[in-house]
Amino acid sequence: MIRKIKSVVTGTITTDGAGVKLLRVLDNSTTKDFDPFLMLDAFDSTQPSDYTKGFPFHPHRGIETITYLIEGKIEHKDSLGNEGVISDGCCQWMTAGSGIMHQEMPIESNHLLGVQLWLNLPAKDKMTKPQYHDLQAHKIPKIKEEDGTVVSVIAGHHKTIDGPTQGLIS
Repeated sequence: MIRKIKSVVTGTITTDGAGVKLLRVLDNSTTKDFDPFLMLDAFDSTQPSDYTKGFPFHPHRGIETITYLIEGKIEHKDSLGNEGVISDGCCQWMTAGSGIMHQEMPIESNHLLGVQLWLNLPAKDKMTKPQYHDLQAHKIPKIKEEDGTVVSVIAGHHKTIDGPTQGLIS
């Protein structure tokens, strides 16, 4: 199936949390066209002052957040008692469901590089029990494409490879 491009978006450099500099690609202005993709942030910095203030405890409800870290370290804690550190090649997948408080605090490193995507849960799943998946790098399969591009399969499937989670249903 061939699809036509409906719109092209570019990111805006901004700050969020307690002062984290990032590139916001999807936001409130794109929700109508991109739902279930609510927000997409990219972060890329070699300056710890750009990110170490982090994202202190804050609430989420009715969404899933997926943080994929290419380089760096981010400490995570939530109101369910989950905590850990994601680092190079790891992913944190959180289903906020009926509600959760959490924090993400980047740790000073040579390079913080990654993305965070917010997914809108279907109406029937918005009050589901919150869940947290810590996907370590060695559990995320990678496929090298013919052009040399390496694809990390976090969820769903790509070609013949299944990702380690399917989001809410896993």
